[in-house]
Amino acid sequence: MIAILTTVAPEGRPGAVRQTYAGAETFPPVARAYTEVSQVVRETGLLRRAEWFYALVGAALVLGFGGAITGFILLGDTWYQLLIAGALGILFTQVAFLAHEAAHRQILASGPANDRLGRFLAAGVVGISLSWWNNKHNRHHANPNRVGKDADIEVDTIRFLEEDAAKVGRLGALITRKQGWLFFPLLTLEGANLHALGLKHLLSRGEVKDRWIELGLITLRFAVLLTPIFMFLPLGMAFAFLGVQLAVFGVYMGASFAPNHKGMPIIAPDAKLDFFSKQVRTSRNIRGGWWATALMGGLNYQVEHHLFPSMARPYLSKAREIVIEQCRTRGVPYTETSLIQSYGIVIDYLNRVGLAARDPFDCPMVNRFRAA
Repeated sequence: MIAILTTVAPEGRPGAVRQTYAGAETFPPVARAYTEVSQVVRETGLLRRAEWFYALVGAALVLGFGGAITGFILLGDTWYQLLIAGALGILFTQVAFLAHEAAHRQILASGPANDRLGRFLAAGVVGISLSWWNNKHNRHHANPNRVGKDADIEVDTIRFLEEDAAKVGRLGALITRKQGWLFFPLLTLEGANLHALGLKHLLSRGEVKDRWIELGLITLRFAVLLTPIFMFLPLGMAFAFLGVQLAVFGVYMGASFAPNHKGMPIIAPDAKLDFFSKQVRTSRNIRGGWWATALMGGLNYQVEHHLFPSMARPYLSKAREIVIEQCRTRGVPYTETSLIQSYGIVIDYLNRVGLAARDPFDCPMVNRFRAA
């Protein structure tokens, strides 16, 4: 059973918050479902490492960076440099995918080796804090789309829950009421936001794992990146170069992660669901095969990634067939759409949530008489 799960919103102007949360009554627990599918996956050998694959991906990225550096040198003082900036945004995103996989222990045989690799890729190449990412991302994996536990649906510029949208002030409502349409334009700022959030985490007062190692790597990374940009390009062009690189990086990252859970069921804070139901029902796969896998770094197989987070990227497609069969047997909806459809679902969902925001042009006196 392959289905698209969407929540139909009532028509008309919203009054009170009307978002409903899924729980055990909506999604009855499926006993032993994960144990059974996990056993088949293990026996099929899909949890083994794929060092050869990641070595090829790493070599391709090294060649890509080499080409970008060569192009930067050859082009010189010209606005065509913005093409190099865009290419760097794409390359940094692809490295971020690898850092994500290393953090999930997908690449190398030992945990500490994966941690060291992930730290180098995230902080030293991409420029974001791995410890911040792990803290946030581990909470998400444990409780995807669960209110109060999934950091990915907490209050931000974008509001993912209607009760959060209803609390915005008049100025915030200007964005929130149209947040679906504004989502992708706002992603142009997400690259800078990821850098800022990582630094905020590393400079916080609490205990931070590998604080000084990551700060050192990030400082060195920015020095290596920014020095030639501002040394060899005119000041205005240098800022434009950096802006394009950050914008492409932010849009690419956001466009790769957003389709996976946004618009899928929201789980009640106190719901007691089995692992299989919780992960499958809140995740959405993207059709497309090998090209989608290359484009999204394996995030197109979000259902399988959430069920088996340490599974290497090349084996996710094979695991998909096993999981679909289990879903058919157990009567659990398995959600898979095209990339374009997923973006449409995300935009529609965010716009519906945004309707809960107060109208910034409402007149309180008029509303008072309306209520009377």
